[in-house]
Amino acid sequence: MKRAVLFFVLIALVATAYLLYADRMPGLVDLKKNAESLSRWINESPLVAASVYLILYVVAVAFSLPIAALLTLAGGALFGFLPGLIMALLAAAVGALVSFLVARTLLRETVQQNFARQLAPINAGLKRNGAFYLFTLRLIPAFPFFVVNLVMGLTPVRAWTFFWVSLVGMLPGTAVFALAGTQLANIDSLSGILSPGILFTFALIGLLPWIAKLVIALLRRRKVYRGWTKPRRFDRNLVVIGAGSAGLVSTYLATAVKAKVTLVEAGEMGGDCLNYGCVPSKALLKSARLAHQIRHADHYGLVPSEPAFSFRSVMARIHAVIAEIAPHDSVERYEQLGAEVLKGYARIKDPWTVEVSLNGGGVRTLTTRAIVVATGASPFVPPLPGIEETGYLTSDTLWEKLADRDRPPARLVLLGGGPVGCELAQSFARLGSSVTQVEKGPRLISREDEDVSEFVRQTLATDGVRILTGHKATACKVVDGEKYIIVECDGVQEEIAFDELICAVGRVPRLKGFGLEAIGVKTGRTIETNEYLETLFPNILAAGDVAGPYQFTHTASHQAWYASVNALFGDLKRFKADYRVIPWTTFVDPEVARVGLNEQEAREQGLEVEVTRYGLDDLDRAIADGNARGFVKVLTLPGKDRILGVTIVGEHAGDLLAEFVLAMKHGLGLNKILSTIHTYPTMAEANKYAAGAWRRAHVSPRITAFLERYHRFWRGAA
Repeated sequence: MKRAVLFFVLIALVATAYLLYADRMPGLVDLKKNAESLSRWINESPLVAASVYLILYVVAVAFSLPIAALLTLAGGALFGFLPGLIMALLAAAVGALVSFLVARTLLRETVQQNFARQLAPINAGLKRNGAFYLFTLRLIPAFPFFVVNLVMGLTPVRAWTFFWVSLVGMLPGTAVFALAGTQLANIDSLSGILSPGILFTFALIGLLPWIAKLVIALLRRRKVYRGWTKPRRFDRNLVVIGAGSAGLVSTYLATAVKAKVTLVEAGEMGGDCLNYGCVPSKALLKSARLAHQIRHADHYGLVPSEPAFSFRSVMARIHAVIAEIAPHDSVERYEQLGAEVLKGYARIKDPWTVEVSLNGGGVRTLTTRAIVVATGASPFVPPLPGIEETGYLTSDTLWEKLADRDRPPARLVLLGGGPVGCELAQSFARLGSSVTQVEKGPRLISREDEDVSEFVRQTLATDGVRILTGHKATACKVVDGEKYIIVECDGVQEEIAFDELICAVGRVPRLKGFGLEAIGVKTGRTIETNEYLETLFPNILAAGDVAGPYQFTHTASHQAWYASVNALFGDLKRFKADYRVIPWTTFVDPEVARVGLNEQEAREQGLEVEVTRYGLDDLDRAIADGNARGFVKVLTLPGKDRILGVTIVGEHAGDLLAEFVLAMKHGLGLNKILSTIHTYPTMAEANKYAAGAWRRAHVSPRITAFLERYHRFWRGAA
């Protein structure tokens, strides 16, 4: 704040001086009148004259005084074209650097702190292309240079880069004025130098770098496609590979804009989320939660009892839920929308050709203008010795392999302490399994803050889960028909007997078998894409788990919009994928939901934040529902209500988070949430009370003291 005040005081002083002395500023007439005497002085004391000229010029540019153009003319008139050009150019660059450094020193930290998340993509772009943008601005002298100096000072552009780019970029304009200065006697006004013709010429010069950039991009594109024969006509506008969340949304958007699109899927429509992930796991969680409530009915004033159920019926319900939702993602629906749906395996033969080996036999070959790869991910199975002998389940296979059992596994070992592992561990424990959860890291859901991880650990432990954090699984074995997993912690090994082993240690993108390697598309942990989700070939894009960096259904849908729009309209306009506000939820009971930064990420990034916390044990609806557990934690900039991140632990946390996601997306602060009416009694009031807690922490003691005196006065008290 002190720096900002100092900066604006300097601006005010410069503005005041300009207003007071504007009519006394030297002009072209003064330069013409004194040209002869100034020339004699320069001849007598050239070093002194040059030094005075340089100092005056630097000061004029640094303080944005409107005499820089006149000084450039003077340089050409008094020192000659080449010496005048060199001195004017050097002084202009130094003066600009001074202005740049003043803005950076006094304002940059404040601006970057207050708008850190909003400026993140801008900073990244300027870090990559800042010199290019600065160069194009410098080429056009009609653009207010002082604005460029100040604004660039607030960005990550390096001072040395700013200096030399300014030096080169200002050369054409400075040369014009210096040359005009040699013809001083023939100049009637400064505006005459910058005639419409000259300004138009400079505008064209300013466009040259952009034209050059476009040409370079075209040449690179041509180089990328060298060796491939592009069809003259295409069968399709778009081919989408994979019918998960990203693939379905890409296809839907293509049909909405009347593109001819083919969707290729070898497995089940709806992908992992519908068939193996989000939908079945949430159905399982609901059954497990109801069993837990029956077991603890006394918490609600009822008679507790051990829930009686058939695990076969629980699994049947899960499959019924999948079947009920399946029509939303079905072949029939997407064909009705106008898409062609092929059930088979797709392989990219060249940048415009996809070969589909149909499940029913036969091969279809399609040419297409663009391709979206949305092949999803599959569970990672750790290469433990003996794991094939003992057998294992994954989040993809357990729904079928356990479907015909009357009882859940008696002894269950679950590898993984992430969201999927925690959800499954709690569900099976509540349904009666003896669950041991093994996590090699020091805590569960390690991406969350430590207090959140500890809350989840205590919750799962209360439900009967044996949690072994800091334990590494080393091998599996079968002894006399009994299955064991060997885990190790601090050099001590333990053998744990189990009936079923579930691997939930993460998912790996499906990258193999689609022809990407054959045509040169780079893959690592994911398909390598740029900010537009384009691969090496701009007409081949990726979305969802194969593109990263997130493995959420909702981010896959989010990316699909950018991928499909860029695929279909990229020649006209491309859009960079926006990851600024990404929410997610771990659906344990109670839920853990987050958007934006948490405390540990703020520490890792060196950001100073203010943490406001509201406990749900104080919320009326939570108390009435018997769910008064958890908290709302909001991170803001110190002293500001702008939201940097929110973590909610509690009943319906994923639903409650939506209000904060909306606020962050549209730049609304906690004061806006506080002033919004929330229905009583609802869980959503927690958001308002969290905002109220922030507001109370920022009430000025001086104001409260004044108000106390004010009301005392009106009571007639002493």
